[in-house]
This record gives sequence, structure tokens and C-alpha cells, in this order.
Amino acid sequence: MTGIISPAQLRAAAKSRVNEANMASILVALDTYGAKVGLDRPHRLAQFLAQVMHESGDFRYDREIWGPTKAQARYDTRTDLGNTPAADGDGKKFMGRTAMQVTGRGNYVAFRDWCRSIGLDPPDFEKQPEMINTDPWEGLGPLWYWHIGNPTGKSLNILADRGDVETITKRINGGKTNFADRVERLTRISLVLLGYHPGEVRTFQKAAGIEVDGDVGPETRAALQKALLAMTPGEAARPEVSASPVVEEKPVLPPKVEKEVKTKADRTSWLVALGGSIGTTMTGLLGAQWQTVLAIGGVSLVALALIILLRGQIVAAVREIRAGVEG
Repeated sequence: MTGIISPAQLRAAAKSRVNEANMASILVALDTYGAKVGLDRPHRLAQFLAQVMHESGDFRYDREIWGPTKAQARYDTRTDLGNTPAADGDGKKFMGRTAMQVTGRGNYVAFRDWCRSIGLDPPDFEKQPEMINTDPWEGLGPLWYWHIGNPTGKSLNILADRGDVETITKRINGGKTNFADRVERLTRISLVLLGYHPGEVRTFQKAAGIEVDGDVGPETRAALQKALLAMTPGEAARPEVSASPVVEEKPVLPPKVEKEVKTKADRTSWLVALGGSIGTTMTGLLGAQWQTVLAIGGVSLVALALIILLRGQIVAAVREIRAGVEG
């Protein structure tokens, strides 16, 4: 179909039984228009299909399951989706449809206009939104979203060229919901494209000369990206392409900071306690009145208590700073 991946390969890569009709819609769209939107390269196609198959549950769902949920109920007046500010039924009328969930009046209109711009004659999806779930529009919707319909208005191929599945997920999901499943699907599709069984992570790792642990971490993803790039002659040489997938790194406040705070506070506490004991003893030995000895001892105890209290507050502050930095 696409010349890159076949229906049999997609069935193998899927985690559950696919909806054949919906899968065929996607493959026909890729076969006809994939090259126009840059999805004629294996490393990009793998990223695209991983997201589509997650969002659609292996092509089983091509529209939102309508409750409405609280979030869906808010669609009706979401002007950012192109819906009217009045509660007039826009939310359900322009619910998420196709495997990549084209949602809202504004996106239905934008998709219609894009179809016209590439020489097609689509229905007026603003007047007949349900027609988006008919062929060939069913398969074209996800291509449009990937190419230009996502929130940035830019092709997600830019991120696929860097292997940045994290940011691709955010562009599609708005966050990183079910990120592990998306990575797993990316791995399965990548392995199938490379001629492996979808579960042969260890076999691939051994062939790639990297640590064989079955874990699809940054190193394995980098190796998969490199292998997929090699399937397109000259692709890896393009300056905007990377064989090392982007990995989000959070700033970390070293645990030793908290440990050092505790150590110094404990050391100060011991010094104050020792100094107070020595001072009280010496005062008593020198014949000072008992009231003076008692006062000096009391001051030492108060100072010690304040240091212990301050230690707890400092440690709590360090932990709060660490949570803020790392979160």
C-alpha cells in the first residue's frame, strides 16, 4: 500500500485486533498523499503510526465515545476550537472524529479548506461534520493533523526527524498521557519495519551492538532511529536529522545538599550542647550563684532547641526547593 508498510505488518505491530476498514482508510491515504506530507520515510511513518494506533486503539475507534464527560460538555462553548460561545450543541456536533480526533468547528473548516487546497472536492464538513468519517476523508484527517492541523500549525515531521516522541506526544495529547504505551507502539512498529517480530527488542539490541536488557530506553530508541534512517539513502546525512532521540532531562538538586544541611545542623547542635555543658559546669565550679548557673544552662537549652527547630525548617525548605526544581 504505502510501499513502506503493509496491512500484514500493521496487524503484527498492533497490540490488539485491528479494525480492517479504518486501517485500510489510513493506508490508502498514505499511499496516495503520504509523500505530499513527508510520510514516505520509515522513521517518520513509525512515529505517525505509533500515535495514530494509540489514539484509535489499533484503528478501532474513529470518533469520540460521547458521554458527555465534563470535558466534553465544555466543548460546546470553546471558542478556541472554533465553536460558538453559545450552548447550542457545537460540542457534540463537532466531536473528535477520525483516528487522530479532529475536534471543533474551526478544525473541521480548516481540514475542509486544506483538502480543497490539494485539489480535492470534500463535503462541507461545517454543514455535514459526520462526513469526515467517510472515505477518503477518514484516512486523510490524521495526515492533515500531522502535517499542519496540530496546535503549532507545523509539520510533526520536524520532531520525528529528531526522534522526539516526547514532544510529538505533547502536540497530539496536550500532555504525556499514556506515554509508555506510545513508546511501546513506536518500538513495535519500528521493529516490524526493520524486519523483526514486534517483541524482539533483545534480538535487535544484540544486532545493534548495544546492551541487551529488553528495555526501550534512550540508547535503544537511538539505535532504532538510526536503523530506520538507514532505510532511506542519504537521510541520516541531512543536518536536521538526528539518530539520538530527544530525552527530556529535568534539573536535579543533588541529594547531597540535603545531607550536608543535616550534617552541619547536627554538628552545630552538638557544639552548642557541648559548649553549654562546659559553660554551666565551669560557672558552677567557679562558685557562681545557683541562679546564674541555672540561667546559663537555660540559655544553652533554648539555643539548642532553636537550632533543632531551625534544622527541621531548613531541611523542609531544601526538600521543597528540590521538588520545585525537579517537578
